[in-house]
Amino acid sequence: MKALFTTLLVILAATGFTMLAQQDPGYFLVRYRGWSVESSLSLFLLALAVVIVISYFVLRLIFGTLHIPGRFGYWRRHRLSLKARVATNRGLLALAEGNWPRAERYLSRNAHSSDTPLINYLGAARAAQKQGADNRRDDYLSQAFKSMPAAELAVGLTQAELQLSSGQYEQTLATLRHLRAIAPKHAYVLHLLRKVYERLGSWDDLLEIMPELKRQNLLTGEQVDQIAIRIHQQHLAQAGDRLDALQRSWDEIPKHLHGKVELLYEYASRLMVLGAHGEAEAHLNDYLKREWEPKLIRLYGQVRGDNLSRQLATIEKWLRSYEHNPEQLLAAARIAFRNQLWGKGRSYLEASIGFEPRAESYCELGQLLDQLGEKERASECYRKGLELAAGGSCTPVIVPVDGDRLHHHHTA
Repeated sequence: MKALFTTLLVILAATGFTMLAQQDPGYFLVRYRGWSVESSLSLFLLALAVVIVISYFVLRLIFGTLHIPGRFGYWRRHRLSLKARVATNRGLLALAEGNWPRAERYLSRNAHSSDTPLINYLGAARAAQKQGADNRRDDYLSQAFKSMPAAELAVGLTQAELQLSSGQYEQTLATLRHLRAIAPKHAYVLHLLRKVYERLGSWDDLLEIMPELKRQNLLTGEQVDQIAIRIHQQHLAQAGDRLDALQRSWDEIPKHLHGKVELLYEYASRLMVLGAHGEAEAHLNDYLKREWEPKLIRLYGQVRGDNLSRQLATIEKWLRSYEHNPEQLLAAARIAFRNQLWGKGRSYLEASIGFEPRAESYCELGQLLDQLGEKERASECYRKGLELAAGGSCTPVIVPVDGDRLHHHHTA
């Protein structure tokens, strides 16, 4: 359209100029140092127009020739950029499809010519990671940082993710600590730190970042408590064979966590190992009189309280208050045995088996019957116990031997 308009304009101008020249061609004369040029004005103007047009095209040709190298360079860069863009798209598609070799090949190819070299190198690093090529992965991450130093946080987070997924926990921790120095309150840095601390068992370090995790709503209150429970369980376990260290670790636990079954079970179990049965029984009693928990009832049946008759009276009170179950009856039987009430203990064992046959219940009843001389029934109990749990172990039961004497019998 533009060319047609220009052509029409030229034709109109030429027609007008011809008509004017026919009416009055005019006269043109130039003299210079003895030289003179004369012609009609119309012919001069026509010649001048031709010279101007020719000069314009000559100058365009000259300048166009001078710009050929630059235009070629631009064309070449544009072509490489287009090629890199196509390779990037294919690489990202292969990465999404799980074709790791193809993804790495396309994303690393012409990455330096890509409009988004950072994305290319980070994607290639992920693809190399999936192939177990840690050296190539680290090389791509290094190139990603060089391509955009301002993206240090993004590159570092990708590196930490890949190191964590490959089980390189110490390297992950070093990367994340560096990132935390750059961005102390970055949510994802804290999230990854929590993961690596858990896997390394660095509970004190995890406890240190817990307030910030909670402040940023990265953990719910329940999750905070669960992590705190795990941390304090480790502290209780690390107390070793020192009763004072164990008690100190318990006192350091926040009061609202003292009622958590996992912590109370851990503490009471270790008190029993260290011989502090009275304290263990007191803690278990305090919990169980408020809330029913089978795991703690089992432990209550194993602990030797300071007052055995009172301990038996307590569990028999619970038997009247709560619906009977095998765990509760088994615990009652064990406490009865410690009170040398063999008949009552036997009744509780048989009742426990009646509710739910268990290997350990059969095992303990078999030991009792064996010591009481009921060999045939004892053998039957052993057989049934082994059928329920082959290779299980029996706990010791105190049974009477020769009237008033006591004997500790162990059967494996």
